[in-house]
Amino acid sequence: MKTICLGGGPAGLYFAISMKLRNPEHEITVLERNKPDDTFGWGVVLSDETLENLARNDAKSAEAIREHFAYWDDIAVIKDKLKITSTGHGFCGIGRKQMLILLQERARELGIELKFETEVEDIEALMKEYDLVVASDGINSKTRTHFAEHFKPEIDRRACKFVWLGTHAKFDDAFTFIFEKTEHGWIWAHAYQFDDDTATFIVECSEPTWEAIGFDKMGQEETIATCERIFADHLGGHSLMSNAKHLRGSAWLNFNRVLCEKWHHENVVLLGDASATAHFSIGSGTKLALESAIALAEFVNTEPTLEKAFERYQEDRRLDVLRLQSAARNSTEWFEEVERYLQLDPVQFNYSLLTRSQRISHENLRLRDAAWLREAEEWFQAQAGANGVHRAPMFAPFQLRDMRLKNRVVVSPMAQYKAVDGTPTDWHFSHYAERAKGGAGMVYIEMTCVSPEGRITPGCPGLYKPEHEAAWKRLTDFVHAETDAKLCMQIGHSGRKGSTQLGWETMDAPLTADNWATMSASALPWADANEPPKEMDRADMDMVRDQFVEAAKMADRAGFDMIELHAAHGYLISSFISPMSNIRTDEYGGSLENRMRYPLEVFRAMREVWPEEKPMSVRISATDWVGERGVDGEEAVEIAQMFRDAGVDIVDVSAGQTSIEARPVYGRMFQTPFSDRIRNERGIPTMAVGNIYEPDHVNSILMAGRADLVCLARPHLADPYWTLHAAAALGDEETAWPLPYLPGRDQMQRLAQRGEGLGIRV
Repeated sequence: MKTICLGGGPAGLYFAISMKLRNPEHEITVLERNKPDDTFGWGVVLSDETLENLARNDAKSAEAIREHFAYWDDIAVIKDKLKITSTGHGFCGIGRKQMLILLQERARELGIELKFETEVEDIEALMKEYDLVVASDGINSKTRTHFAEHFKPEIDRRACKFVWLGTHAKFDDAFTFIFEKTEHGWIWAHAYQFDDDTATFIVECSEPTWEAIGFDKMGQEETIATCERIFADHLGGHSLMSNAKHLRGSAWLNFNRVLCEKWHHENVVLLGDASATAHFSIGSGTKLALESAIALAEFVNTEPTLEKAFERYQEDRRLDVLRLQSAARNSTEWFEEVERYLQLDPVQFNYSLLTRSQRISHENLRLRDAAWLREAEEWFQAQAGANGVHRAPMFAPFQLRDMRLKNRVVVSPMAQYKAVDGTPTDWHFSHYAERAKGGAGMVYIEMTCVSPEGRITPGCPGLYKPEHEAAWKRLTDFVHAETDAKLCMQIGHSGRKGSTQLGWETMDAPLTADNWATMSASALPWADANEPPKEMDRADMDMVRDQFVEAAKMADRAGFDMIELHAAHGYLISSFISPMSNIRTDEYGGSLENRMRYPLEVFRAMREVWPEEKPMSVRISATDWVGERGVDGEEAVEIAQMFRDAGVDIVDVSAGQTSIEARPVYGRMFQTPFSDRIRNERGIPTMAVGNIYEPDHVNSILMAGRADLVCLARPHLADPYWTLHAAAALGDEETAWPLPYLPGRDQMQRLAQRGEGLGIRV
């Protein structure tokens, strides 16, 4: 097969090598626009896993690369003159120039033709001349641009500015992150050794800081001199160097996240950064390129046609690429928002940095550096008032007003649809009593409605009749007598999502008979099948506000420890907040201040009658998942702040369910970033929710400071004793079990010590 690789970086060279190894008869040319030793970057980071993949593919070049590796095990974080080091991370690096030289030598040895300082003038002419055209022409691929209508690239220009430099300063003991505060803002460096004499030194900052320092007006020499002054304490008298001096103007860049919908067109296929990029902060771009080169060469040589080979290649590599890009996106966004975290204690800041991509979890850190993590866990407990205690973060106490929770685990609200005329039944008693015995610090009652018309379904419970109050008091008396769990009553009104079928029937669909009239901020039906609600007038608002107040009084008399106003998920209060459901033109619609007017009125009225010593929370939807047309980002922070100013003690940060147009992005802990932003931008206590199902998730969220409490719903449906089982799996012997269950505890602890599965993945 006659093949040409456009681009002589690691991707193109290694593909050519891999092809030639599989069939020496292939005629392969590598075309590179730069000189043989021109390279933008300095060092390349690879993992042991990638090295093993290279060795299986080509032992000779892998060994040559390995001989030039610099190895390090530690990550050091330097901020405010304090250096914190953790170990067990296992990195290896090599100079990018050295890697290119080794791959060029191997390519020539195999009979591959290398052409440098050669531009591609006519891609379509090359397609006719060659059987296979591999576009490994980098992040700014001209081939991808030429055939953009076929490849359909998505290019996301990221917010930070960075410049890739080198230095002879020594960082041979650790991959080092350095954060320096200047009069114009924070600037940071990613530094690592890649040979005996040289280290990569990537300088990064926000664009406003970049402009304020004046980098936008500096040439390369002045840029380097300025960076040398900022990081002088860490360079040991050494200078910084650029190998991009052949470029005109500034070498500062914004990283482009690239992902193409399709990676091939006719006999052209994309490889490496041309098809997909991974941010340098996770050091996996070269890994992606090399492993994709192996896969592409394998399929081209084993599949009957190029089309089949390309399909297999994209199918095989796309999932790995997406996973790595997801981790890279998390890491990128952490650095873009790093000023949100710089006020954290150094221990927590370090933990947040280490776990930023979500590839490293709490228990994974324990495997890497158990001693460091133990110190961090003891620090977390001390911050919670438990000095000298070593337990996982999830078992730290937490105080809200006079309510003290024994741990940070919360049983999230889960609708049961088993009430009769709003009255909870023995089902509710059994359901909530079991979960209160299960070890969680707090148990939520499902959304409980303030009126018959405020119910979501005929099976939803209420707080508007004396018999409701009596039934709930029976539950709280039992829980307080037999457990140390606290109970929170979530109070709400269904709004336009009311008069619908039970949860296991057709969700959010109207009843087949006996429907009741609904009301909302505006006369917009939830969906086409639902009846339009009445747009609330002032009399309606007064009536519903007073119903919330009476429900709060009932909750207090019934013995609840906390109440929550449900202002999320498209129900009545939420319908005022979201512009997707509020199109009013009066003082309750339009601006965020107007949309929040009635929700805050209801909250303040409830807070006024709720005992001063008892906390009160609010659940919000931090995004409508509809982009700029709905609530998102900064507006969610303002919503939380408005409730905080009105007296809320903690914000229960959920997302979505406010519009049928929503396009949520799911995944592990997918709503936690909203909690993270509110907590760390404004210092507001938060609860995280959403696809959290392992103790590892809970501990990672808490230890990184992304939330103060963590809510789990479905895991508690499957296992009422989830927290007790998690304690046994983690070896926590301080968690109290109900006295009749002690023999079960002892058996679980013995099984855990022997390493036998307990149904809980730690």
